[in-house]
Amino acid sequence: MRDPDRPSFARAAGRLLTFRLSRDDLARLDGRHLALGLACTWLVGVGRTWDDPVASAWRKTGLGSAVYAILLSAFLWIVVAPLRRPDELRLSYAKLLTVITMTAPPAALYAIPVERFTSMPVAIQVNLGFLSVVAGWRVALLVHYLRRGVGLRWPAVITATLLPLALIVTGLTYFNLATGVIEIMGGLRDRAKSPDDGVNGVLLALALLSHFAVGPLLVVYGVLVVKARWWRGGARRRNR
Repeated sequence: MRDPDRPSFARAAGRLLTFRLSRDDLARLDGRHLALGLACTWLVGVGRTWDDPVASAWRKTGLGSAVYAILLSAFLWIVVAPLRRPDELRLSYAKLLTVITMTAPPAALYAIPVERFTSMPVAIQVNLGFLSVVAGWRVALLVHYLRRGVGLRWPAVITATLLPLALIVTGLTYFNLATGVIEIMGGLRDRAKSPDDGVNGVLLALALLSHFAVGPLLVVYGVLVVKARWWRGGARRRNR
């Protein structure tokens, strides 16, 4: 029997994307929301390369976007779960994956064929702008979910948001994958024709910030994990 209080996917996604989804609404997200969220993620992945004649067959399927969402959610869950105190909601991987996939619609901006209307240098700058807007929006939504949906305290929210970002950027830079990932995510093409497009400068700034931030963030994360375990241990002792 359908829960009359369960929000429809369209309503839930709309309220989530505008930072208005309540904790009760978040708690009512279920498998149907996850299935539709994965479908949206897949469609956005298809739209990212629909007009790219040199994209690989795998990229054109859009399945890479769904796989990315699944792996990213698992990584975030591993990072966030140890930070939970007894008075905060238990973090479900399925719920986190549902929220991550429901943030897919803004990435429909990538499907706009900017290259058909402007020169390649201008198209690259516009696509970088799209990438910045979508990435910033999604990070803000993660902060919103961790604070309102899970109820983490602000130090844990900030650390759980910045640490994964810093680790991902540092890892991609170390393995020399950052440029390729940015080009795929932003739909950047024919960059060889626009050597001064500013992408390398952005990557250098992100790499430096992440490199110097990882150490302090790991220290803060360790302290927060120890404190959370201490609080959980105290709660178990009081409940005996």
